[in-house]
Amino acid sequence: MSDASEWTAGADVDWDARAAVFDDEPDHGLRAPETRAAWAERLRGWLPGQPSDVLDLGCGTGSLALLAAEQGHRVTGVDASPAMVERARAKLAGQDARVLRGDAALPPVAEESYDVILVRHVLWTLPRPAEVLRHWRTLLRPGGRFVLVEGVWGSLSPVGTPVDEVTALLAPLAGRIRVEPLSGDPLLWGKAVTDERYAVLAEI
Repeated sequence: MSDASEWTAGADVDWDARAAVFDDEPDHGLRAPETRAAWAERLRGWLPGQPSDVLDLGCGTGSLALLAAEQGHRVTGVDASPAMVERARAKLAGQDARVLRGDAALPPVAEESYDVILVRHVLWTLPRPAEVLRHWRTLLRPGGRFVLVEGVWGSLSPVGTPVDEVTALLAPLAGRIRVEPLSGDPLLWGKAVTDERYAVLAEI
C-alpha cells in the first residue's frame, strides 16, 4: 500500500482512483535504480535464502512482489483494488507469481501455505489488528515469518502504528522478534525522512 504520509486514513482512500499515480511515489514505483536497489537489498535480508512461498498482502501495484519474485521466490499478491490488481499482474507478468483480488485481512488463500507474510503500510489501516495477525499466522507454515513494514507518519495529525504496539501484538504469536529501523535510510524513500519507519521481523 502507500506511504501513509501521502494519503488520509487508508480505509478512506479510493485506491482504484489512486492506482494510476501510485507508482509516482519513489518508494512505490521503485523507478529510481538506487531506490529499487535499496529495497531489493532489504528484502534479501528479510526473506529466506532459499526459494520460498511469499504472501504479499495489500500488494498495491506489485513493486515489492516483483523484487521478491526476481530473487527466486514464489509470490502471491493480494489487493482489494481491481485497478491495483490489474497493474500488479502486468508488472509481474512472466514471473513465478500470481495476484488475487481480496481483502488483506482475510486473503483468499489456504492455511499453512506460505513461508513469509510480507506487509508494507497495511496493518495500520486495518480494524482489529490483533485478530488480523492471529488469522495471518494460520496462513504460515511452521517456521514461517512475518515481515511487517510500518510506521507513524506526519506531525500535526500523525497516523500509523508505533513499533512497540506492533511488537506487543506479535509477542503471543512469534518466538523471535527483531526490529529494523528504516527512517535513517533516505534511499528507501527517495528523500530524507524524520518520522518513524521500521520493519518488524517475527519468526513463528
